[in-house]
Amino acid sequence: MSSPTGPAGLPVRMPRPRQTGRHRRPEPAVAPEGAPALVLAVPGVPSAASRSLAEETLSIARSELPGLDARIGYLEGAAASEGTPAEFPALSEVLGAVAAERTARAEFARAAGLEVPAPQGPDAVVVPLLAGPDGDLLRRIRQALMESSAAVELADVLGPHPLLAEALHVRLSEAGLARADRARLFTVATAADGIILGTVGGAEAVQTAGITGMLLAARLAVPVMAAALDEEGSVASVAEQLRGAGAQQLALAPYVVGPEAAEGLLDTACKEADCATAESLGAYPAVGKLAVAKYAEALGIPQPAGVR
Repeated sequence: MSSPTGPAGLPVRMPRPRQTGRHRRPEPAVAPEGAPALVLAVPGVPSAASRSLAEETLSIARSELPGLDARIGYLEGAAASEGTPAEFPALSEVLGAVAAERTARAEFARAAGLEVPAPQGPDAVVVPLLAGPDGDLLRRIRQALMESSAAVELADVLGPHPLLAEALHVRLSEAGLARADRARLFTVATAADGIILGTVGGAEAVQTAGITGMLLAARLAVPVMAAALDEEGSVASVAEQLRGAGAQQLALAPYVVGPEAAEGLLDTACKEADCATAESLGAYPAVGKLAVAKYAEALGIPQPAGVR
C-alpha cells in the first residue's frame, strides 16, 4: 500500500487512527456545563510564593478536568476597594463573586430569550489547601463560607492518600535523603534510617498523618513517625523515640503543602531533632490531582482515574 504524499512527492503526516477495543485510552473527563467553581482556600499570610504555588496547583487541576472554573481565595486575604481587585482576594469575597456571576449569567440568558434551567448544585466547592486536618484553619474556612452569599460545599482536606506518600518520597529523594529507582520510585537505599513526618494541626493532624506515614514507611523500608510542628516538644520527642529504636540518621519530611506552616517552623523542627529536612509538598502534581478529586467527590461526579 502506497503512503500519501504531498508536493514534490514528500510524505504527509497522517493523523493516528483512533484506538478501539480494550487497549483504547479512556476519554479525559470534562467539567460538566454550568458546574460549580472550584475555589482553593489558601491559608497563611498571602505572598507571591503562596500565590505562585496556588496558581500552579490549579493549573494541574485544570489539566485533569478541562473546562474547570478554578479560583483562589485567601483566608487572610483582602477585599477589593474602589473597583480595584485585591491582589490576594479574601475567600468570602471570591465566593460572593462566584455566586453573583452565576446569577448574572442566568439573568442574561433569560433576557436573551433562552431557556435556562435552574442552577443545579452549589455555586462553588471549596477545597482546603491542606494535607491534613487543622481544626483552627478549618473553622476559619467555615466562617468565611458563612460570611459569603454563596451556596457552597466544603470538600475534605487532601490527605491521607498514597499520592501524598509518593510526593513525600520524591521530596526526600530530591534532598538526597532517600534514593528511588527511575521507573517506579521504589527505594533502593536510603540515606536516612528514620523519618519524622512533620505536620500542623495538633493531635488530630498527627493521627491522620500516621496513615500516610505507614505508606511512606512501606516505600522507604525505614520507620516513619508523625510529629506536630506547631506543638512544643513534639518533634524532639519523636526524634528521641526513633533514636531509641536504633535510628542514627534522621530526616524531616514536611507533611505540609507550605502556606499553612508558619514561617520558621521547619527550621525550629530541624534544630530540635538535629536533622536535615526535605522541602514541603508544594505544587507537586499530586496536590493538584487531589484537589480535583476532592472537588469531584463533593459533587458526586466521577473522579480522575489516577487518584481513585
